[in-house]
Amino acid sequence: MDIKIIYFDLPFWRAEISRLPLFIANIDFEDFRPSDEEWDYAKENGKMKDGTKIPFSELPVLSINGESIAQTMAIARICGKLGGMYPEDIIEAGKVDQIVVAVENINALLSPSMKESDPLKKKAMRKELTSNELPTYFGYLQDILDANHSGWFVGDTMTIADLAVWSLLGWIASGVIDGISAEVVRPFDGLVRLYNEINKNPRVRAWKIKTYDHDKVRDDEYSFGVPDSI
Repeated sequence: MDIKIIYFDLPFWRAEISRLPLFIANIDFEDFRPSDEEWDYAKENGKMKDGTKIPFSELPVLSINGESIAQTMAIARICGKLGGMYPEDIIEAGKVDQIVVAVENINALLSPSMKESDPLKKKAMRKELTSNELPTYFGYLQDILDANHSGWFVGDTMTIADLAVWSLLGWIASGVIDGISAEVVRPFDGLVRLYNEINKNPRVRAWKIKTYDHDKVRDDEYSFGVPDSI
């Protein structure tokens, strides 16, 4: 099977929930991270220079046996199924999907403040996010996690739902979003345990060492710029 995941050179959750299931399961794939020039070409022409189509002119894109699939959730389902991290049962599959969509919703909450150029307005938006919106969503996630009693969001093993939350929490706690820190996550013990458990996974550790900034990946201290324990 010829598999290629196309996304920017970032450890962002939209790509990690598809890259990691393949890597963890030792499934060969091309981890293609286009340069600015390559991406400009793709946006203008609707395809990469090698002919790989880019539906909607957005990334990520999965190319599988020459067919292009776009949209985060669609790609994650395929890679999750290939890697054994997406359930066959339709109810459990729906439970996985609802967590990934919740992560997309949290991403959408953060997006307006990312685009705000006025520093005072941005600061006020981030304060509202930290005080109200993010804790509310984290509370919803914690309730679902606690109700499953296994330490995972769905079933008894790690799924793409867990990877989505793990990667999102790492991004939020990394310090790259001014005004939002790991402190917003710390009150949610279940989410913190999930984050730390995934960090300890040997294949996740190997992926970080292989693909993230090596100066920021140490055995006891960092996960792409954030502490392993938050």
